Order: sequence, then structure tokens, then C-alpha cells
Amino acid sequence: MGVQEILACYDDKAPLNQAYTIPAPWYVDPRIAELERQTVFSKTWQVIGRVDQVEKPGQFVTATVAGEPLVAVRGNDGALRAFYNVCRHHAAAVVTEPCGQASILHCPYHGWNYGLDGSLKGMPEFDGVLGFERKDNGLVPVKVDTWEKFVFVNLDPQAVSLAEFLGGLVKRAAPLELTKLKYFTSKTYDIHCNWKVFVDNYLDGGYHVPHLHKGLSSVLDYKQYTIENEDRYCLQSSPMVSSNDDAATGATRQGDRAWYFWLHPNFMFNCYEGYMDTNLVVPIDVDHCRVNFDFYFGDISDARREYNEQSVAVGNRVQDEDLGICEAVQRGLKSRAYGAGRLSVRREAGEQLFHRLLAANLKSGVCAASAAD
Repeated sequence: MGVQEILACYDDKAPLNQAYTIPAPWYVDPRIAELERQTVFSKTWQVIGRVDQVEKPGQFVTATVAGEPLVAVRGNDGALRAFYNVCRHHAAAVVTEPCGQASILHCPYHGWNYGLDGSLKGMPEFDGVLGFERKDNGLVPVKVDTWEKFVFVNLDPQAVSLAEFLGGLVKRAAPLELTKLKYFTSKTYDIHCNWKVFVDNYLDGGYHVPHLHKGLSSVLDYKQYTIENEDRYCLQSSPMVSSNDDAATGATRQGDRAWYFWLHPNFMFNCYEGYMDTNLVVPIDVDHCRVNFDFYFGDISDARREYNEQSVAVGNRVQDEDLGICEAVQRGLKSRAYGAGRLSVRREAGEQLFHRLLAANLKSGVCAASAAD
């Protein structure tokens, strides 16, 4: 079956009460994974780091997006810029650390130096080279912007602004005052499943929570759980209830309401009173993804450390519970017994939004490739 035939198996126009999930080949076919790299991750705004990592001149953060090595760095003029982290001489990575601070970007291979603005400053032993203009050989720029605590990049020079991409999410998240929270720690999970399996699990409207997450379920008013779709994001939220069924969860997941935001295609952030964790889902290959978690708290003083560590442990337990089921789903998607599934009208509207947005990305990519041919 060709890629266009695989894409045609999904009806993105079906109403929720008649809709199916995207079909199994979308999760297991390497050709779909490659198309996603070209049309989803190369053309959407992607989180690559935290604003606090690039606050001061010379501070940088590196990342890989759609297979491309990138670096974002704060200039001496206060401007944040991003570049392909590829030396213009022989393609080595110029910046080799995940994050840090530097006065100049120095390639370790042949010693070429670039300014914080990406301009080429010096090349050892390059006298006598004809037809070479230093001004034309700076680092290649990438679109970069920030929102709340996060640094975003977009590889598409024609992409809409970050503000337009975020749409109504900006206003919807504003009351949570995320900027008041402070970074505490990070955790990374390598999961044997396609990245979309993890996103699907996140967007099932709490459908799996009573069955898989007993501790978390004890503090949510599951019957009042709501799902709101708009633009490129989904907000799932639930009133909180007091419970002693799971002491650690009850102590660390507090407030009037739980807020679970997803931004297309692969970024989530989850908020309770005085707490946020972010989930960035990074595809590795068709069968594997990496999920990077950052944890934030309103108070990160030493006096609060034990509580915060307990809270992180609760988050880790929830993710461990999700990990096993996501890997089981990936195995099941390869079974001849499965083609596609139906969606719960009550619970899975967010998942349908994801599938529709993804289908639009992939189909536009195929159309663009056909037009180029």
C-alpha cells in the first residue's frame, strides 16, 4: 500500500460520533514517520528549551528538531536568535553542550568562530581562499520565539508567527500565571512506542485514568472532567477533590482544578496549585519516542525540597503506569487483528482534534510533493 493510500484510509471529515482513529499503519510504517519529519516537525513550532536557560548574553541551549541540530543563544544586544548548529566549513556541530554560556561560538573541529549573532568571526589558516565572503558564511538562522516559560523554534521560513500558532491558548493559559513558577528538575523517559501513541493516551479525556492511575483518579472529580478544543490545542480539566486514598497524591496534587493542556503536535503541560510539569514528546523512530519532563514549582527553596521531590515522585509513578500501556498499544498496532478503533464521544474529542490536525499536515505535505513533481 502506498503512502497516499495509507493516508486515504482516515476520514478526517467524519463527526465524532462516526469517527475512527487514524489507522494502524500511521503508527508503524517508516514512510509515515519520514513524512511526519518533513511536514509536521519541520513546519510546526517546537519547544527546545526554557526561557531561564537563555536569559543572559551568551547563554545557549541546543536541541534536535526533525533531525536537525539547532542552537538558540542570547546575544549581547539582548536578542534571542536560533541557528542550525552546523559549521559552515565541514558541517561539525559548533556547540557541543546541551546548554551553557559562551562569549563566542567556537567550532571544535577546525576552530572556526562565530559571534552570538551567528556571524563568522574568524577562520584559522584560511588566507588565499578565492571567492570566499565571510559575511555569507555565518550560521544559518532559524525562526525563534518565546512564550511563558518556553523557547520555540520553527524550521519553516514561511511559518506563521508563534502567537498565531498558539491562538487561543495564550488567553486560556494566562490566568494560571505560569511565569511565577520556577524550574526544579527534569526527567526523561525512553518509550518503545510511536510518539503518537503517547499523545493519544494523553488526549483520551481521562478515559484511562480510573483504570490505570488509581492515585491520580482519587483526587479528580472524574464525572465533571471536561474537554475543550480550539485552534491547535486541547484543554482537559477537572475539579479537584480531597482524598486520603493515596496519601502522596493527595498531598502533592492540590487546588480547585487540574489543568491539562496539549499543543499540537507534541507538547503538553499539566498544572495544579503551585505546580506544573511539561511533557515534550520527541520521535526517535517509528517504534520509539523520548518524553522529556520538566517540573516547576511556586517555591523551590530548600525548605520545600522534600515536598517537591515527593511531588516529582508522584509524577514519575503516573508516567511509569502510562509507559507500560503505551508499549502494549504499540505491539497491538502491529497485529493483524487491529485496523482502527472508534472514539468515545464523551471522552475522546481531543484525540480526534489531534488526528485531524495531523492528517492536514501530512496531506498537505503529500500534495506539495506531488505539485513539485
